Amino acid sequence: MTKHELRYDDLHISPSDVYEQMGYGEAEPDEATVSETLAILAEVKTFLKPRFCFFVLRQLPPFAIGKIIERQLRGAEAYALFISTAGTEFEEYQERLKQQGDMVRVFIADALGSVIAEKTADCMEQSLQESIHKLGWHHTNRFSPGYCGWHVSEQQLLFPLFGGDTCGVSLTESSLMVPIKSVSGIIGLGPQVRHLDYTCGLCDFKQCYKRKQRIRKSSE
Repeated sequence: MTKHELRYDDLHISPSDVYEQMGYGEAEPDEATVSETLAILAEVKTFLKPRFCFFVLRQLPPFAIGKIIERQLRGAEAYALFISTAGTEFEEYQERLKQQGDMVRVFIADALGSVIAEKTADCMEQSLQESIHKLGWHHTNRFSPGYCGWHVSEQQLLFPLFGGDTCGVSLTESSLMVPIKSVSGIIGLGPQVRHLDYTCGLCDFKQCYKRKQRIRKSSE
């Protein structure tokens, strides 16, 4: 098991990352939104403790991952299972904002939390690649329950494989992660696999964040 606790600066978050997640794309938000975003970033920097963990298996667990992910994992000689999270500290911060009733700050923090979770997962991928580089191996995209035809209920099969060491992330009965700003899933490893563009044309999940990013970029 590989585990890391990161710092805010490790994530290299820019205000534009948050604006894009909020739906602005390349457009600059109004002055008040910019001011609030910068203030929230400054606050979060003081306490953020994002985390990730992963381990490698030689055999694919008996997940019902669906045809899309099966194709992407084809040729893999091993599989990394991972969890990354913005952390309980950030979840508590979001809850404080909700109690204060400032919905603008709540909205900005929600977008920031998504950015933090994905940036943490990016750091996990980088650490994973460093660990397999000496083998001459590559890694596929990361795939999570709830996307690309892999039902979210399979979180209940994924999490027990970590033996309780889940970076502080737990599951609800409906298979949602707590803290909610977390990412989990599987990555294929081996000399023949590649990290490819997400195949949004093959997936019918309209709310996928990768689909939204691709639509925004194609319209620019």
